Amino acid sequence: MLVNLGGPNKIITYHGCATQLYIFLWLGATECVLLVVMAVDRYVAVCHPLRYTTVMHPKVCVQLAVLAWSAGLIQSLIQSSATLRLPFCSHRVVDDIVCEVPALIQLSSADTTYNEVQMSIASVILLVLPLVIILSSYAAIVKSVLKIKSTAGQKKAFGTCTSHLLVVSLFYGTVTGVYLQPKTHYAREWGKFLTLFYTVITPTLNPLIYTLRNKESVDTCPILKCTGYEICADVP
Repeated sequence: MLVNLGGPNKIITYHGCATQLYIFLWLGATECVLLVVMAVDRYVAVCHPLRYTTVMHPKVCVQLAVLAWSAGLIQSLIQSSATLRLPFCSHRVVDDIVCEVPALIQLSSADTTYNEVQMSIASVILLVLPLVIILSSYAAIVKSVLKIKSTAGQKKAFGTCTSHLLVVSLFYGTVTGVYLQPKTHYAREWGKFLTLFYTVITPTLNPLIYTLRNKESVDTCPILKCTGYEICADVP
């Protein structure tokens, strides 16, 4: 995609487009599951800090990581295969910056009802349902943090979730606009910008967001668990 964006030749081979589609869906679906796992991880860390090592055991973390990558791969194999079976004989221009399902469905002259239904079901499973779980986790976190009497304790507890919540907002705020928006000309044009955002801008910002640390909380907070962020002792 970056080669096509930077060079004068905007051509991609069929096999190149297929490879891009498989990898794109695999990584995208995996991230959807991983963001849910991270939300649950923060819920346990903030709401049940003394049980964290028992619930989020290293073996469980490995199993959750395998689940995320496996779910992403299965989703990619199913949806990519169904999309690539469509005929693209008379249309060869992908009206997007990347070979993804909505753009390729528009190219086919055949009946795409099955593909659209499949995409809708996948969107509910990988976008709507995970987002509901994430929001529910943060609702419980907020309820728990508000019970903390000290303002400093509240800030430290909220600080453990800031980076993840920011990534969730950037990712889901754009990808849902592409896969759940109505199929109109205006939506397709706006969708190109959203696609650029969650395929290029958001992944570029992720390393910067996840490395943000609050030095004060690192230095002064009694750490209960070491999971890449700090949990303070005054969290209930």
